[in-house]
Amino acid sequence: MAELKITQTGSAIGGKHKQRETLRTLGLGKIGRSTVREDSQQVRGMIRVVDHLVKVEEVD
Repeated sequence: MAELKITQTGSAIGGKHKQRETLRTLGLGKIGRSTVREDSQQVRGMIRVVDHLVKVEEVD
């Protein structure tokens, strides 16, 4: 399966609890931090919750 590189671009300050917890679950927490996750429906759902705070790239 493909992998996704997820980079946090926005602050979680002022965000809802669900958004902050989703960032933590993805392995993020500070602006500029990146993580690589396998592309799955669960990860896509988490990205959808915080799509305004992250940048997503496909990794080969």
